[in-house]
Amino acid sequence: MLSFVVIAAAVAAAAARTLQTANLPSSFKWSSSNALVGPKNDGRGIAGIKDPSIVFYNGKYHVFASTARSSGYNLVYFSVTDFAQANSSTFYYLDQTPIGSGYRAAPQVFYFAPQSLWYLIFQNGNAAYSTNKDISNPAGWSAPKNFYSGTPSIIAQNIGNGYWVDMWVICDSSNCHLFSSDDNGHLYRSQTSLSNFPNGMNEPVIAMSDTKNALFEASNVYSVGNGKYLLLVEAIGSDGARYFRSWTASSISGPWTGLANSESNPFARSNNVAFSGTAWTKSISHGEMVRTQVDQTMTISPCNLRYLYQGVSPSASGDYNSLPWRLGLLTQTNSAC
Repeated sequence: MLSFVVIAAAVAAAAARTLQTANLPSSFKWSSSNALVGPKNDGRGIAGIKDPSIVFYNGKYHVFASTARSSGYNLVYFSVTDFAQANSSTFYYLDQTPIGSGYRAAPQVFYFAPQSLWYLIFQNGNAAYSTNKDISNPAGWSAPKNFYSGTPSIIAQNIGNGYWVDMWVICDSSNCHLFSSDDNGHLYRSQTSLSNFPNGMNEPVIAMSDTKNALFEASNVYSVGNGKYLLLVEAIGSDGARYFRSWTASSISGPWTGLANSESNPFARSNNVAFSGTAWTKSISHGEMVRTQVDQTMTISPCNLRYLYQGVSPSASGDYNSLPWRLGLLTQTNSAC
């Protein structure tokens, strides 16, 4: 009888821990590193390193990011075992691979388990993807293919003076969903079956809408366990600085309920991020959670979150593509777990 009681208690404790790991706080607090990585002085004339996507796999952090300069964007890859090494890591510029030159930006990387392939999702004026059998081999990426034949009509009708940007894929057990933004207050979602991915994306629907600055770009969607999902979208604050709002849902298709989604209670903004010394940035902009589960479900533990983001000196000014964006790391300091 004692053995049964002990086993039952252990099972109950394990269940409680499982439920606990699915809890997200109603407000967030973070500490930030200093700027960890920026452009190299290698003759390429790159002004900023932006839009990071990151997974921890086989003992290394694998990072993909946009390279920004006045003439346009492309992509870069580097890997490190420790974030302190990031600025001295070797950069592999993906315009030297089959991904090619021209406009490529805002990458997202994940392992698509049904096909045993890594996917790199990015924007090229369309929603594009490339595949690779080995994430550590930057030369192994395939030539890009597009999800759509052109800009979907619903986006063309609503985009105004915005841009179609920041594609994000997440899959559940049946479907793969593609999110994107238009810099004009609309978040879009389309889907195809898991078995048909990456083909067959249907006409997008508007998943959420708000004012332009309140729902700007750079969406992330994650599974946080127990059938719950977390949505992050970058906004432009009343001070002109970038920050993130957040929502939760029990389905990738929504509806989405506000979590920490205001300037006074943001997911991540200058007012809930602590820096050591003077803050090197006031913008908490386009980034991604550090993922240790690397597959297409985009599953993260909501315990002790870490978020790799782009920031920029508050004194920087001028052409947006020429701003000196750098990458920094947020670490959650009020985990509910």
